Amino acid sequence: MEKAMTLQNLLRLDNASFIYPASQSKKYSSLYRMSVTLSEPVDAGVLQQALETTVRRIPTFGYTLTGGALWWYLRALGKTPRVLPLQPLHCFSIPGNEGFLFRISADGCRIVQDIFHVLTDGHGGMTFLLTLTAEYLRLRYGAEPVYGGLILDPSDAPAASELADAFDDFNGKRGALEQNDPAYHLRGRQLGTKELRNLRVRIPMKQACEVAKGRGCTVTDLLSASMVHALQEVRRSDPFGRRSVLKVNVPVDLRRIFGGNTLRNFSSYVMLGVDVCNGDYGFDHILEVVSAQKRLYSMPSQLEPKVAKNVELENNFAINCIPRVLKKPIIDVINKLKGDRYCSHTLSNLGRIVLPESLRPYVRDIDFILGRQRGNSGASACVGYGDHLALNMSRRIADRAFEDAFLRQLSALGIEAEAEESDI
Repeated sequence: MEKAMTLQNLLRLDNASFIYPASQSKKYSSLYRMSVTLSEPVDAGVLQQALETTVRRIPTFGYTLTGGALWWYLRALGKTPRVLPLQPLHCFSIPGNEGFLFRISADGCRIVQDIFHVLTDGHGGMTFLLTLTAEYLRLRYGAEPVYGGLILDPSDAPAASELADAFDDFNGKRGALEQNDPAYHLRGRQLGTKELRNLRVRIPMKQACEVAKGRGCTVTDLLSASMVHALQEVRRSDPFGRRSVLKVNVPVDLRRIFGGNTLRNFSSYVMLGVDVCNGDYGFDHILEVVSAQKRLYSMPSQLEPKVAKNVELENNFAINCIPRVLKKPIIDVINKLKGDRYCSHTLSNLGRIVLPESLRPYVRDIDFILGRQRGNSGASACVGYGDHLALNMSRRIADRAFEDAFLRQLSALGIEAEAEESDI
């Protein structure tokens, strides 16, 4: 059995996290929201009990962000977070959140979790939310969770591997920077800095899987190609759309490829799309290209050099010697030059969630939403549960031509999706 971890007061940020405090400002924080919709209204008092237990099981959620002379760190707060009223999904104030890097809200029948990305990625966030939900259902209804996968046993001690920086395994490996061309960006009337609109698309799981299987691809391939095709349609009518590269950024969970069970950040990405400098492509061609790219770029031999290079830069002696107050603007500028500039849109797919049979009667829905983007007009996130896939397409512009073009493409494929717009 794995040895339990001796908790430390300070943890250095994992390699994927440094970008988030460096890019944070009064108008922008890298946030995402996950929620579970239950069959009855949430009891905030019971949820508070479950929250206290879950933070003890996953203790990094009891840490805050602090700055040292050279780098940022996670520091143990030594207190318990509180269940809060639901807040808009815009800029995140750490002091305004009592130092915590996440917040839990009871909103009617929903348990809502907002996370500052410096804390963990989608895998870690969903593990915390589902563990919290299972503990809430146990306390409220006497449900008997079957622990495993994304639902942890709250009576277990946290394992060292769950709190480890999995990027340390890439120390000493040779890396290479990825080469990309600047991508086309969607345009439109900007919403206010505290506004974010969301189009929730409910996709029948059976239909999506059957269409993907019939075309020899995955559901993520199908959605990515549909988004590239939609980008192509919007660009065609954009008089200022000079850039011809259409790319969708798809995050990749590195645990599935390199192993490990850390609950901190451990992800990378692949860029999928086409260059239409010589004319537009039909959907079948786009899907073929996107599917081939995803298979290739997700191979360990392709991901390892990219990840290793980031670790190498972090460990570079000269970079280490730069004071943190100077690192922040430097990292921020590099992020602007090398980040969203090279992708047109983001699609984060957490896959299909299968809950233990004992919990299913209580859980109606699960959602995943990406917060306001800085370099792009919007981003999409999806998660499957039950008989459908919930795709949330959030954006900071009023125009939804891209989303409408995407829905038309789904319809052309024979997928009967339902869409509902809201402000978040």
